[in-house]
Amino acid sequence: MTLMTFVYLIAGLVLLVAGAEVLVRGAARLAAQFGISPLVIGLTVVAFGTSAPETAVSVQSAFAGSGDLAIGNVVGSNIANVLLILGLTALVAPLVVSRQLIRLDVPLMIGASLVVYALAWDGRLTRLDGALLFAAVVAYTVFLIVSSRREQAGASDPDDEFAKEFGLNAPPKRYAASINAGLLLGGLVLLVLGSNFLVEGAVTLARALGLSELVIGLTVIAIGTSLPELATSMLAAFRGERDIAVGNIVGSNLFNLLCVLGLASLVSPLPINVSPAALAFDFPVMIAVAVACLPIFFSGYAIDRWEGLLFVSYYVAYTLYLVLANTGRPFAEVFGDAVLWYALPLTVVTLLVITMRSWRLQR
Repeated sequence: MTLMTFVYLIAGLVLLVAGAEVLVRGAARLAAQFGISPLVIGLTVVAFGTSAPETAVSVQSAFAGSGDLAIGNVVGSNIANVLLILGLTALVAPLVVSRQLIRLDVPLMIGASLVVYALAWDGRLTRLDGALLFAAVVAYTVFLIVSSRREQAGASDPDDEFAKEFGLNAPPKRYAASINAGLLLGGLVLLVLGSNFLVEGAVTLARALGLSELVIGLTVIAIGTSLPELATSMLAAFRGERDIAVGNIVGSNLFNLLCVLGLASLVSPLPINVSPAALAFDFPVMIAVAVACLPIFFSGYAIDRWEGLLFVSYYVAYTLYLVLANTGRPFAEVFGDAVLWYALPLTVVTLLVITMRSWRLQR
């Protein structure tokens, strides 16, 4: 392992974050010029934009034959989005959860997690699987657009906020379309370059440390490609737009499962192999994290600081277990059993009690 390995990793992460930012701004302004409302842009372009790093890395990994990186990136990003990013954001400020999120988006996230797990159960994701997942994200996007057009006039404020954020209210400048198209293409180029550097550095790092590509994808790559979600949620929390912070995470997880894995499976020359280790441990963790969102979100329609701390603690424990188990440490099994048979049941009981109290109060 040389200094260039870390240069590749850092350069890849920087290019991915910069590329996602440029891509979102260029696409948002270009779409606005064609008469698409800011709300629709926010529900589609920005949601895809924050998942663009995951898309670039997973597609590049699939092309390079590193299926474990592609799978680990998506599964690890979804786990990191909820446990790490949502947990850190809740520590900054308690988060508000909209009722629509509990009734529609979180159940969809759970359903998508289960569908991907079922498709991967045979140990691979084929082009047919990718086509099904991508068709689902197209249907979901169409649903978002149709639903947004039925919104009441009270939804105009978020439109104004979004338009102000991306400069959509400003009068069009000369050659604006060409400039915005250039931003769009420039963002794509940065994403491709960043994904190449990141995948190259990650594979080299995994081999040098004796870690599997799956573990690197679940940790280093997952956190790196989740930086746009972290920036978006933190900024929304600081600005007091706390419901946006939560919606960004849930929406990004849906796009990761349906769009990222769908595209990666479609363009891969061979079926993407899914390791037995991921099927036995990481996929169930991802599903459990998605299911845990329901009782936590339902308790007062908010995420308190102590719940954010609980999320972050579990992410630290999950990451620590991955490293210990992959490096063959003797106490990895003891640590895993302690989390599985003590911490998890205690958390489940606590969440059930909180959920029952909230349900009785709402009645």
